[in-house]
Amino acid sequence: MPTMNNFAFSQKIYSYLLAAYRWYLLTPQRSLDEAYQAALQIKSIEDEHFNGKKIDADSSQYSNSMMDYFESDLKKQLKIARMRLTEFRASRWFSNESNQKAARKTGIEYPSAEIILEKLRFIDEVISKYTVPDIETNSAIVNQPQIVKVDDVTPQKSPTPLAPQLPNKNLETKQKPRRKADTTGVLPRSILGTISRLQVELDPNSEQDVVKSFRQAQRRTIISIRFILLLIIVPLLAHQLSKALIVGPLITNFRPAETGNVFLNFEMEEEALSELQRFEERIRFENLIGIAPPLNPEAIEEKLKEKAAEIAEEFRDESANAIKNVFADIFSVIAFVWLLLVSKQSIAVLKDFFDNLVYGLSDSAKAFIIILFTDVFVGFHSPHGWEVILEGVSRHWGLPANRDFIFLFIATFPVILDTIFKYWIFRYLNRISPSAVATYRNMNE
Repeated sequence: MPTMNNFAFSQKIYSYLLAAYRWYLLTPQRSLDEAYQAALQIKSIEDEHFNGKKIDADSSQYSNSMMDYFESDLKKQLKIARMRLTEFRASRWFSNESNQKAARKTGIEYPSAEIILEKLRFIDEVISKYTVPDIETNSAIVNQPQIVKVDDVTPQKSPTPLAPQLPNKNLETKQKPRRKADTTGVLPRSILGTISRLQVELDPNSEQDVVKSFRQAQRRTIISIRFILLLIIVPLLAHQLSKALIVGPLITNFRPAETGNVFLNFEMEEEALSELQRFEERIRFENLIGIAPPLNPEAIEEKLKEKAAEIAEEFRDESANAIKNVFADIFSVIAFVWLLLVSKQSIAVLKDFFDNLVYGLSDSAKAFIIILFTDVFVGFHSPHGWEVILEGVSRHWGLPANRDFIFLFIATFPVILDTIFKYWIFRYLNRISPSAVATYRNMNE
């Protein structure tokens, strides 16, 4: 019977893996079809309501409510088309000849190259109407910090990572005359900044520049939040799926519940023995005070055997779960590293997003965050928090909590962090925002 059950379980796992593999092989075709359907939806709206032209409020006679409806539908279909095209490119990049042969063996027929190229051409024709040129985007990004520099409100920052293709020489040639004007100017900088703001406000094209800058900031925020969610969700999904579909069945087959070791370390064994001892003492205490009916030694021994079997089963499951966590965490780290390697542009956008977010805080807010962070991780009460974290990690992986290692870690790592914080405050924050450093020292005292 156990052999038949293992065979049926193996067949069930194989059917799941085969279905998942077929879904993976069909990813390019499925993504391209969904992007093509989204492009068809956009094209149908253009043909029915805008005479085959671009969906634009300036070229129509519809009311604002109707245009909001058309634009929301347009954004939805554009998002689907672009996401599915990205998925199509990624899946085609991972596709190779062996995958194509495996697809033919499983009965999957890919469309011809002519059909794929025709769909891609149609999708590009539809999406290209609503794509903002990169030149305008980069110019809006570069011009924004230049305006802030004239106002002399925030310190000079490096060019944003969203426009890395601009040569540094052009930036230097633009900044050198500005430094010379600041150092040799007759009027104070505040008056020059006020004149510059008036020039910007009186410029007829200033509204368009502000709209472009806002759209770029909005796009940067959306990309950053989406990437942060991916960094959290993808490793968690990889951990849970690998633990349930790959690691779990393997550990169950190679480590049967009947013959597997109950304890992974001596701490589990001590915890189980103390729990069994407390159970025995509670039974004897209840018998002595008359709460429970009197039991003979044989009945007490039988109850102890049942409790021991229950405790053994509980710790056997905990040991197996700790082994599964080790391998599932490896898959999670691999997914996290892979996501970082394929998202270099998103990382650059995220860095620029945090730079603008941090530098936009007030001096008191910066000092408050620094004090809060340092007190939590390197403060007086931080050793207790590090001890809880290290013990939790040890239990998660089924390792014994080595007290010597924990005490050595607490004695060295927070000190290293404190040194890094002090060096960062002295080297960078003192140069970027001296007022924030002064506020931090006053609050810390």
